[in-house]
Amino acid sequence: MFQSIPYRFRVLAFLCSLTALTYLDRICISLVGVRVKADLGLSNTQFGWVLGAFSLAYALFEIPAGILGDKIGARAVLIRIVIWWSVCTALTGMVSGLFSLIIIRFLFGVGEAGTYPNSMIVISRWFPKNETGRALAWLGIGSQLGSAIAPWIIVTLAGYYGWRIPFFVNGAIGIVWVLACYFGFRNSPAEVKKISPSEREKIESGSYYTSSQHSIPWRVVLNNRNLLSLLLMYFCCQWAQYFFVAWMPLYLQEGRHFSESEMKNIAFVIFLVGICGNLVGGAAGDYLVRKKGLKIGRRAVGITGLASCGTLIFISSVVPNQFLSALCLIGANFSFTFAVMSSYAVCADIGRNNCGTVTGSMNFFGQTGAFFLAIFFGRIADATHSLKYPMFLLAFVISMGAVFWTLIDPTKKIRELKLEK
Repeated sequence: MFQSIPYRFRVLAFLCSLTALTYLDRICISLVGVRVKADLGLSNTQFGWVLGAFSLAYALFEIPAGILGDKIGARAVLIRIVIWWSVCTALTGMVSGLFSLIIIRFLFGVGEAGTYPNSMIVISRWFPKNETGRALAWLGIGSQLGSAIAPWIIVTLAGYYGWRIPFFVNGAIGIVWVLACYFGFRNSPAEVKKISPSEREKIESGSYYTSSQHSIPWRVVLNNRNLLSLLLMYFCCQWAQYFFVAWMPLYLQEGRHFSESEMKNIAFVIFLVGICGNLVGGAAGDYLVRKKGLKIGRRAVGITGLASCGTLIFISSVVPNQFLSALCLIGANFSFTFAVMSSYAVCADIGRNNCGTVTGSMNFFGQTGAFFLAIFFGRIADATHSLKYPMFLLAFVISMGAVFWTLIDPTKKIRELKLEK
């Protein structure tokens, strides 16, 4: 039965498990954030620096990891990534104070950088163009699935054994994934003997990847309005992403006064609904591209999702009823996940053989945005003695992401952009 499944879908299941593990690890510290703050005596500002250390390192090493994947293949890079982050995850459970926690979280970010650029490389080599949207949706589903199951695993373990134990468990899970990657995954269909000739032909004739290589001049990345709009859009977009995986559990507990158990249930629903957003967004993106063309299809999904997300975040911060506020956050994450994978689809649209480099550049800007969100959210919360006011800034920045989407043209390929003066 397993042998009857097309090989590229087995690769997709492998990538889905990778992104699930990524977010299971990434959200761990925020789910036990209240416990960590109490145990180590941290303010919101200090906890913001802990969260920001990860984002800063992730941003700095995202582009090099994407370039490395383009050059040597995603398999070796992904194995290095998961080994590194698994070790740093376990070490997080051994910290004794603010300084050691910041150092470990920075190293954790160094290790995890490159996950999505290299996942994009895998998709560009393993999937024909007309399946890119759905494949990307499943990457997003993996991240939301990891985030959804995390509250049940992390909060439960922390309740019984303390906040440090979940980090040791997550580190061990990562090593198991590395073994599966080493024995069961290859960079391209050409390296797999068990794939059928018809499937290999379908992939290789229809994928974005070609044998002719070309480099991306950095002046194109920095000076072209199309690419710059993509980077600025993702800078804004990642404020939403990092709020949900970093500050949302604290906002629910300290800002909306839900208990830890209630927070666990709400977080589960938020990320479970996010899976629906990925599925609907991926299907809607592919449908609109077929019916309206690449430019309108990609833009419509991105603009609608981010505009709705920003609006719902704002409503969540001002409504007096705590359960209505939580309901708005559920809708906001649906809207975010509806939109986010269109960003990665654009990287494949314009990047082709260099989609790892393009995705790395986009994620560099995105994680830079996440760094500012982590720092500003905690500082504003401490300065105003309220978690409501940083939500206003969050809603504004996300809405600006929808504005930048109007300037993105996915029909302009990198090869074409090289010719621009």
